[in-house]
Amino acid sequence: MRHGLPWTLAGVLSAVMLAACQPQSPDGKAAPPPADAPDAPEAPEPPEEPDEPAASKEFTGDLDARGNEPFWALAIRPDKISFTRPDPEPPIVVANPGVGVDDGQHAVWSTTDNGKTFMVSLAEEECSDGMSDLKYPYLAVVTLGDQTFRGCAFKTGQQPREGGK
Repeated sequence: MRHGLPWTLAGVLSAVMLAACQPQSPDGKAAPPPADAPDAPEAPEPPEEPDEPAASKEFTGDLDARGNEPFWALAIRPDKISFTRPDPEPPIVVANPGVGVDDGQHAVWSTTDNGKTFMVSLAEEECSDGMSDLKYPYLAVVTLGDQTFRGCAFKTGQQPREGGK
């Protein structure tokens, strides 16, 4: 093996030269760069998570809705949605399926009750109940099978006052 020593020597020299490229402090750790060295490029920011559509952010928490002709009331809670009408109609209580967004402008909850479609759609749009001077922040549409109920909605505990205040 006449060529063994030169190849071994070349390997050792390569390793030494590469080690010389990384400055080291006396304790063996990498040395800080010289004061006049250019700043290291910053790592790119990780991509942002896509934002939730504005409609679903607006329609969080407990919500209430009501309408008239015929009279009805709706309560959206984290675990259930309750829809009531005057007697003799029994109240409808379904598990809250979670809010979805139809077109970015409407928040929609959709499920079934006894084989009938039960859907609630809320839109951020000023609404009047037609019987008072109350101004509500949301327009509500409830669909139960082939029946549609229209009314107004608000965040629970923030019921509007007369004159929109």
